[in-house]
Amino acid sequence: MQLDQGEKGFSFQKEGPLDMRMDPTSELTAEEIVNTWGAKELSAVLRDLGDEPRWKRAADAIIKERRHQPIKTTKQLADLMLAALGGRTRGKLHPATLVFQGLRICVNRELEVLKEGLAKAMEYLSSGGRLGVISFHRLEDRIVKEVFRTASATLKKRGGGKEAPLFRLLTKKPLVPTTTEMRKNPRSRSAKMRFIEKVES
Repeated sequence: MQLDQGEKGFSFQKEGPLDMRMDPTSELTAEEIVNTWGAKELSAVLRDLGDEPRWKRAADAIIKERRHQPIKTTKQLADLMLAALGGRTRGKLHPATLVFQGLRICVNRELEVLKEGLAKAMEYLSSGGRLGVISFHRLEDRIVKEVFRTASATLKKRGGGKEAPLFRLLTKKPLVPTTTEMRKNPRSRSAKMRFIEKVES
């Protein structure tokens, strides 16, 4: 729900401060990244976390603009990306989509937090307990896939001294939304769900 609150600064469709913090007590904001980070660091955010293929053009446009004035609002950045990366064509993502994605992931340390959360969740699973994770981004899904695959292949000593995996992978391929679900909920279009089960002791 935070994504729909303009004052949180997540959406390029709503005017708001360039914030993007899920936790308002965190220090780092998207505004700080956009206005103070060097070209190399900014480019890495857009390229590696945003998956923006035109990351260099986007980073150059940001650096050029901030020399004239600070970029403080979501609309400022969205308009800048619209001008730098080209107008939106029918059925395509808004030019600012991946730039905003990269900034949001960076501000909230989403990939690091995901790894920490998976480890804790799996640690607290009871025998026979299942963990399901829905990811909305390629990098997130890759982490879930690798963690689940490693856990289901790692041998542990069980009763009688035998070695066997402590977890069972329940989804070799991720579950994805149906066409009907995507029509009802467009945000589900990129969702992938994976399950793992803790084996009975």
